[in-house]
Amino acid sequence: MRDYLDIGAISRAVSHALRHEPWLYELELDDEGWVPVGELLAALRAERPDEWQVLGESDLTEMISRSDKRRHELRDGKIRALYGHSVPGRLLKQPAEPPAVLYHGTSPEAVALIRSDGLRPMGRQYVHLSIDQDTAKQVGSRKSRTPILLLVNAGEAHASGVMFYRGNDLVWLADFVPSAFVE
Repeated sequence: MRDYLDIGAISRAVSHALRHEPWLYELELDDEGWVPVGELLAALRAERPDEWQVLGESDLTEMISRSDKRRHELRDGKIRALYGHSVPGRLLKQPAEPPAVLYHGTSPEAVALIRSDGLRPMGRQYVHLSIDQDTAKQVGSRKSRTPILLLVNAGEAHASGVMFYRGNDLVWLADFVPSAFVE
């Protein structure tokens, strides 16, 4: 990554393009959320021609490697966001057996609704769950200064037919988690 390239700004733009509004960048996500790297780079260069005219695939590779969370994936000349999508339509994920326990960080105000209705994706395509308490607290702190940590009995939920999908090494996804499996 060249010193003058702002990795945070690039990461935010890539996430916005691949997770939320690809049409603003004239990008078409395939069924699994992939787009050709060249198309993304062209869109980013057009977005900020003065700053990103020299942006290349190696810069995206470095952006991914420097990230404290694995949000994006590069493979075979394509790139995608691994989770966090709010685009219309549903991206295909492969079901997988989750760890026995996962965690969900949320605001104190949401706890009563979760206890009655379970965990729902809200504005996203999937419910986001963390493999460790620290990550769940970090996620919850985006919603509240005093986040509540919920334990999800993912193994039991999976055995009862709840579908889970691997987002990355820290994040698991689910369509919905009934309240019976949330503590």
